[in-house]
Amino acid sequence: MAEFTATVYQNEFLPDGGTDVNAIVTVTCTGAGTAGQTGAGAAGEIIIVDTSGSMGSATMQAARVAAQAALAEIVDGTWFAVVSGSDHAELAFPHVSSGPGMVRMDEQTRRDASASIDRFTAAGGTAISTWLDLAGTLFASVPQVTQRHAILLTDGENREGPSFLDAAIGRATGYFQCDCRGVGTDWQVEEVRRIAQALLGTVDIIPEPSQMQAQFQEMMRASMARGVADAQLRVWTPQGAQILWVRQVSPTVEDLTDRRVEVNPLTGGYPTGAWADESRDYHVAVRVAAKAIGQEQLAARVQLAIGDDVVAQGLVKATWSGDSELTARIDQQVAHYTGQTELAAMIQEGLAAKAAGDEATATTKLGRAVQLAAETGNDEATAKLKKVVDIDDEKEGTVRLKAAVAKVDEMALDTASTKTTRIKK
Repeated sequence: MAEFTATVYQNEFLPDGGTDVNAIVTVTCTGAGTAGQTGAGAAGEIIIVDTSGSMGSATMQAARVAAQAALAEIVDGTWFAVVSGSDHAELAFPHVSSGPGMVRMDEQTRRDASASIDRFTAAGGTAISTWLDLAGTLFASVPQVTQRHAILLTDGENREGPSFLDAAIGRATGYFQCDCRGVGTDWQVEEVRRIAQALLGTVDIIPEPSQMQAQFQEMMRASMARGVADAQLRVWTPQGAQILWVRQVSPTVEDLTDRRVEVNPLTGGYPTGAWADESRDYHVAVRVAAKAIGQEQLAARVQLAIGDDVVAQGLVKATWSGDSELTARIDQQVAHYTGQTELAAMIQEGLAAKAAGDEATATTKLGRAVQLAAETGNDEATAKLKKVVDIDDEKEGTVRLKAAVAKVDEMALDTASTKTTRIKK
């Protein structure tokens, strides 16, 4: 059975008149087991493959191999389906026109699904809203599936109005999770990231078709390891307090603040999706009314809940002090993740400015990103930034935009912008 623990990192001491309390809460899960095997409902997997005309023969062949590799990782007994996506979505497997749109994985269905994938051909345009909507319909056709996950692959820009995709994302949000991958350089990072973030998934670039198989295997293995179908982060605050933000800050930066649902008048719930054996870090910021020197207060109670059961809890405290040595200290974890969150924003804003031709802003933003990456020890971000800018002074963030940058390097930096590193011991 899965076990959860919660650990709080903070400086609880506030100066006279201080109101803002920051804490990093690390939640760790062990013994998660395998998806769909815990008795909390069945697991379902949908593999969505772009089969639009832009895929081309080599990319299409690599996508077939990758989808079949993902099939091989699905645990027997898991409900699954395969969707072919172009300017409309088609159920490639199972071959049904009514009733359940998913079947359980076994030796025979795996072979049959693989044969269906072999018949994929590249034709048509790209309408990702229809892909997401069909996935939602398929999951809904099997009510016993409560852990819903999809893999989505695209190679091009969505060719429908933004409102169509936004509406489809809204319908899928909170219903199923989705890991998204873009192959090549003709897709839009922001577009695909919007899907992944709303659906509590990951986004990444697959620069070459030959790398597709390994990524699909990794995504499906990770999904199959999530034996806890769903959990909710709950934050209680005292009467009159204001939650400034709730963010996941590791392994990636995801702002959950606007995803709050009311548990009771003093407690909000925030989605975390399914869990494997892993640790995640959350940055909780709360504004409370200032109290007199020497007084103490519980600023927040952070819990992880599975259904109605609270499985882990951490307490965020506030103590008002006149000792400047205590109140001026910034907790290491809070400082680290504040920098990592700013790093993600600087990379995305810098690349957007560069694309818009505003080289001055791009240089300033990406220079700050270089500085933050160095300060927080994010070596992956530093390596990717070096492909976009020439660094004169890492510590000061002095950089020059490279005269020629491969599009794949810009997109790799963009997709990796939200990935964070933990403090190096």
